[in-house]
Amino acid sequence: MDLIRADLHLHSTASDGTWLPQELVAAAKQANLGAIAVTDHESVANVEQTEEYALEAGMQFLRGVEISTTKGETSFHVLGYGIDIANRRLLELLDHNEYLLAKKDEDSIRILSEKGWPVSLKEFHGYEYDRCRGGWKALCYLQDKGLCTDIMDFFNRIFTKENKLGFPVFPSIAETIDVIHNAGGVAILAHAASEMHGPGLAETMTEMALEKFDGFECYHSKHNEEDTKKLLEHCQNNNLLISGGSDCHGDFVKSRIIGNPEIFTKNLNLPGLL
Repeated sequence: MDLIRADLHLHSTASDGTWLPQELVAAAKQANLGAIAVTDHESVANVEQTEEYALEAGMQFLRGVEISTTKGETSFHVLGYGIDIANRRLLELLDHNEYLLAKKDEDSIRILSEKGWPVSLKEFHGYEYDRCRGGWKALCYLQDKGLCTDIMDFFNRIFTKENKLGFPVFPSIAETIDVIHNAGGVAILAHAASEMHGPGLAETMTEMALEKFDGFECYHSKHNEEDTKKLLEHCQNNNLLISGGSDCHGDFVKSRIIGNPEIFTKNLNLPGLL
């Protein structure tokens, strides 16, 4: 049997990626991938169209989504695979999270304006940007005003506690997992060993012990070999599902390249993969 390369964590213009569905599939073909999933933040808008292009290209395709949750003071991301993208509860949860993020965008611009930054909430309300550049409204607005260089500058210098800015309080992990299950999917904790949304692998796994995850994203572009090995052992010893992907956002996050790390479907354990 031929080895099939997989990348099950990809973003498109439906959230903060730069690729339209056809462009994403073209990039996947160029990277010699045979199995992909679109996992946009709080959105399934591009799933169906991407699936059509992927199947036409002879690829395996999993319907997916990446959902923000809050536990304590930390934001964690939950990947849902094999979901019914028309499920009412799922769509309501995604709409709710998108509302929270849009409100946070407005709050960010208002707070910066009150702190004397040359920004205007009225101007921001009328501001439009090309989704193909990646990112989100507040980031692109600040970039176009010459006040921010890129995503790292945004999170290191602007979106900080000193500026009284931070992520919204999203629904709980338990509620999110229940919604994913209700939509016929499986719930996977994303990038548990990365620094993006967690306190480190050991503490994260302790915190997640009571949550009813179906599995973990063991392979990720921000995981080192040791942490990947620990996650794989945890899943194998506890009969949990195994996923992995690059978390590529097209050209938006330069360090995350489609198909990296190199993963084969035989190394994964997810319903719907051959």
